[in-house]
Amino acid sequence: MDHCFISQQANLTLCSVYACVQDLKYLKGTTNVRLCYPNKVTLNLKGYSDSDFAEYKLDRKSTSGTCHLLGARLISWNSQKQACVALSTAEAEYIVAGSCCAQISWLKQQLSDFGLKVKKVPLFYDNTSAINLTKNPVLQSRTKHIEIRHYFVRDQVSNGICEIKFIESEKQLVDFFTKPLAKDRFNYLRTELGILDLLNIA
Repeated sequence: MDHCFISQQANLTLCSVYACVQDLKYLKGTTNVRLCYPNKVTLNLKGYSDSDFAEYKLDRKSTSGTCHLLGARLISWNSQKQACVALSTAEAEYIVAGSCCAQISWLKQQLSDFGLKVKKVPLFYDNTSAINLTKNPVLQSRTKHIEIRHYFVRDQVSNGICEIKFIESEKQLVDFFTKPLAKDRFNYLRTELGILDLLNIA
């Protein structure tokens, strides 16, 4: 185990060390920041999904990001590298929308077990081409390479489980999980997700 640790340390680049230092500085400066759950909120489930495109330099894979809110409460989130290489931004967005829909189905079932019936759940993302893929059942030459399993989202839409809605990029909450952001935008999205600084709450 010690050998493994030493090996990992030996492979660190200057960029990795700098990133670790930045992370530690952020954690030290945000000890009062908490994920807050307000008492009186409507229990409307909604999802957000987004993806960068080919940001990993070694294998050119994209990062998927999803989050789900119940009213103003952040109850589920995910950020991970996609398993396959997307050939377009639309495909990358379509892939993450599928995983977001799967999570919506699971959340709806959980809420149903607690006696809360949820109808059609809005799923927000900012790529109109990906939205059109969920509505158009015709297989086109530009989309025929997309794996069948990613068409799960189309079934979910046609079955009334969720409803795909466009949202402006500026209001896309999942950017918080998929890309580096300027400080002002980072703080804005953090607040919108209910991650608040307890010292600044009146």
